[in-house]
Amino acid sequence: MSESKTIEIDGGVLVAHDGSAESEAATRTGVRFAAALKAPVTVVRAWNISTAPRPGDVAPGYIPSFEEFEASTLAALEEDLAPIRGEHPDVSLRAAVVHGSPAEKLIDASAHADLIVVGSRGHGGFAGLLLGSVSEQVVRHAVCPVLVDKLRHEDSAPSAGQARMEEALASELKLD
Repeated sequence: MSESKTIEIDGGVLVAHDGSAESEAATRTGVRFAAALKAPVTVVRAWNISTAPRPGDVAPGYIPSFEEFEASTLAALEEDLAPIRGEHPDVSLRAAVVHGSPAEKLIDASAHADLIVVGSRGHGGFAGLLLGSVSEQVVRHAVCPVLVDKLRHEDSAPSAGQARMEEALASELKLD
C-alpha cells in the first residue's frame, strides 16, 4: 500500500469520517442521500501520525511505517462502516484514507464530488465551537454542495419532516 495523498473520487457523495459520533451521523445521512440519488459513497478519514491508530501487531519499541499507520487507519474506518454496510447493502460504499489536513483534502476532492457531507463537529477543536473548523473550511471553500449534518442526540433516525426534507434535497441535487 502506498501513502494516499489525494482522495480518489469520481462523482457521488463524499463523507468525512473521523471516528466521532458526529461523523457517524454524517455518514448515515450521506448514505441515505446516496441511496436516493442512486450514487456511490466514498467515506474518507484523513490521518496523520498523531491521529492514526497504532497498528496492533507491532512489537513494543518498533516505530510503524507510514504504510502500517495507513493500513491501521483504513482498518479502523472499515470497522466503523461495517454496521452501515449491513444496513444499506444496496449502496456502493467505499472507504478511503488520506494523509494530511482533513479540510484541505476534502476541498481538493470537492471538484470531483457531487455532494460532501460533514458532521457539525468532530474530534478536534474546542467543545464550545458551534461548527467544527474542518466543517467551516469545507463549507467556505468547496466547489460542490456541502451538507453539514447535525447529530440527533435523542435518536439516530430522522423525523418524518427531516426525511421529507432529505427527499426534497436529494431530488433537487439530481443533475438530470
